[in-house]
Amino acid sequence: MSESRRHPVARHGQLHSPTAVGQLMKLIGVALAVVLVSGLGVVSYVLSSWTTTVSANAVELEGQKELPPDIAAYKGGFDILLTGVDTCEEKYAHLFGERCTGSDAGGTLNDVNLLVHVSSEPRRVTAVSFPRDLMLPIPECTDQDGNTSSAMSKQPLNIAYGHGGEGGGLNCVAKTISELTGEDIEFAAKVTFGGVIEITDAIGGVDVCLANPIKDRYTGLDMAAGDHTIQGMQALQFLRTRHGVGDGSDLGRIGNQQQYMSSLSRKLISGEVLGNVPTMLKLADTGLNNLEASTSLADPMKIVQIALAVKDVAFDDIVFVQYPTVEDPYDRNKVVPDESAAAALWDAIAANKQLQITHENTNNDGVVVKDPAPTTGETATPEPTESSTPSPDVVELPSSIKGTSAAVQTCSNGNVRR
Repeated sequence: MSESRRHPVARHGQLHSPTAVGQLMKLIGVALAVVLVSGLGVVSYVLSSWTTTVSANAVELEGQKELPPDIAAYKGGFDILLTGVDTCEEKYAHLFGERCTGSDAGGTLNDVNLLVHVSSEPRRVTAVSFPRDLMLPIPECTDQDGNTSSAMSKQPLNIAYGHGGEGGGLNCVAKTISELTGEDIEFAAKVTFGGVIEITDAIGGVDVCLANPIKDRYTGLDMAAGDHTIQGMQALQFLRTRHGVGDGSDLGRIGNQQQYMSSLSRKLISGEVLGNVPTMLKLADTGLNNLEASTSLADPMKIVQIALAVKDVAFDDIVFVQYPTVEDPYDRNKVVPDESAAAALWDAIAANKQLQITHENTNNDGVVVKDPAPTTGETATPEPTESSTPSPDVVELPSSIKGTSAAVQTCSNGNVRR
C-alpha cells in the first residue's frame, strides 16, 4: 500500500449515552488561558480561582508516586487522564429525554476516556481514546470514606467510575487505565457532558465539515453537507450522533469527536482566541466551574507548566488515536484489547517517535480527509515519494490503529445521500 493512499481516520467503541469528549478540551483551554493571554488580570483571576474552586474538590490518585516540582524532570514525559461522565445535570437534563428521565436515568458512567501523553523533548502530544465498551479487568478501588470495592476480572471500562464509589470515581478510572497501559498517570480530570455546550459557546463555536449530510432522528441532528460552525446543543448532537455517520454503528462517531477536538485545538491557539481577554476569561471561568481534578492537578503552577510544555507543539505532533481493539469473542457488542497493536503503539510513544497513521479509511468509516488539507498559515507534511527514505523519528502505526493529527482536517462521512 503506497503512502498516498493512506488516510488518517478514527472510530470508537459502543457509546450509547451522550458523550462529553469535546468538553474535555476545556482543560487545555484553561491552561492556555493561564499562560498565553496578554492580560495579567486574567492570569491573576485564574490562579486565584483555581486555588479556591478546583482545590476544594480535588481527588487523590491512589498509589501515585511523589512528583518532582518541575515537569521538565518527569522522565519520559507525563500523562493526563481526561474523563467525561454522563451525569444528568439539572441545568441540562431536560434536553436528553429518557436518558435522564426514563429507565436509564441514574448512575454515572465514564463514557469518554482520553489519556493524553506529553513526551519529553522534543515535545509531542498523543491523545489515546479508549472505547467505553472495552472489556478489561477493573481493579479494587477505594472511595472517599475509605471503603474498598472488590476487583473484577472482566467488565466494560465505563463502569469504572461508578465502581470507585462516592468521591473515588476519577481515581478508579485512572487506576484501571494505568493497569491496562502500564502508564503512570500523573494528572487526571473529570467533566460532565453539559460542558460541551458551555465550552463551545465560550469560544464562539467550533468549525466542522460534512462530506455528506447527516440526519439522525435519535439525536435530532440535521445538517447539510459543507462547512459549519456549531455551538450549544448542536455541538453536543454532533458529538453524540452515530446513526448519521459511517455505517451507523457506535464505532463511527469517534471521527466526529476527533474532528471536533482537532478544530477546537486549532481555534484555541489561533489569533481568534489568544489575546482576546474577554473570550479567554470566559473560557477559563467555564473550565473552573466544570472541572473535578486530581490533587496533583490542583496546583495552578502545574497548569502553567503543562501549558508551557505543549504550547509550541506542531500540529503534526498532536495525534489522536483509538486504543486498538478486536471484537470480544464472547459478545459481538463489546471489544477487547488488541495486545499486539497496543504494544506497538506504546513502544512508539515511549521512544518519542512521530506517529504516522497508516489506516486506510473506507465508506463505512465516520470521516474522510478534507481536500485541500491545511488552511493558510498551517504547514502541511510533504507527501513522501516511493523513493523517499523513512525518517528514523517516524513510526508507522499498525493499520488497525485508527486516528488523525491536528494537521489533518477531516469531514464527517454522513450516511444520508440527498
